[in-house]
Order: sequence, then structure tokens, then C-alpha cells
Amino acid sequence: MSKAVRIIGIDPGLRRCGWGIIEAVDNRLRFVAGGTLTPPVDGALAERLAVLAVGINGVLDEFSPDEAAVEETFVNAGARSALILGQARGVALVTPALRGMLVAEYAANLVKKSVVGTGHAEKNQVALMVKTLLPSAVIKGADAADALAIAICHAHHRVSAARMRALA
Repeated sequence: MSKAVRIIGIDPGLRRCGWGIIEAVDNRLRFVAGGTLTPPVDGALAERLAVLAVGINGVLDEFSPDEAAVEETFVNAGARSALILGQARGVALVTPALRGMLVAEYAANLVKKSVVGTGHAEKNQVALMVKTLLPSAVIKGADAADALAIAICHAHHRVSAARMRALA
């Protein structure tokens, strides 16, 4: 039997940053925790990003995941929104990386395809499949459901990604 790997999935955002933690042993998945970080909407950008980093660090301290997965955010909005979201995504990437954790990135369509079976699934379909795959999950909002989906996607792809890294 393989060792359990604890995975945190992060759905980055500066207003709402979803996080979800699962344990994977071979093909079996187990819900650990999930939630949403909500930095203040006012204040300087640097302060808001710092609150986000502190929040992610708190989750990492409490649940000690082994690996992290972050969604590659697709933005079809204005340049300013994309830039701010990119900075929040940078915090989501660097915070676990500074702890020496492997950090994988997945496109939203791949996450949806891995969890639902189609890359163009709606948010409610993703949440329903997350609940189906993790029956004991307490899903605290759409952002937390998305983060759990990202963790599930990583659980499905991590072994083949490790093989590819070994060949490089």
C-alpha cells in the first residue's frame, strides 16, 4: 500500500481565495478540510496580499500538506483585474514553494475535465462531483469547492507528472 499524500488545492483570488485539503492513497481520496480566505477589500494592495499570504501560511501550518496545486487563472476581464488576480496567484504559488513544497499548476479546463469529465462544466457540476468524490466533504462555498477540485485534479495527475520530471 502506498503512503498517504496530503494535497492542498488553491483557487487564487484577492477577494475570495478558496482552499481545500485532501489525502490521496493510490486512487482513494479523503476529505481533510476546506474553506475560503477573504482578505479585506479595502486598504493598500500590498497589505491585502500580505493578509492572503498569512492566511495561506496559517492553513499550511494547521494541516501540513505535502504538495500544493494552484489553478492557472483564466481572466477575460480588464487589464487591471487580471494584474491584481495575477498578484494574488503569485502569493498562492510562492507561499507553499517557500516551504519547499512541490507546487503544480493546472488550467481550469483540465481541472473540470479531471473531476467532471468535460472541460466546460459549470460551477454547480464541479461542486456536485466534488461532493460525490468526497462524500464526507463539508464544502464552504464555490471557491472552496473549486479548490477541492484542484486538489483532486492534482491527485489524478501527480504520479504521471513525477514520472515526466524524472525523465527530464
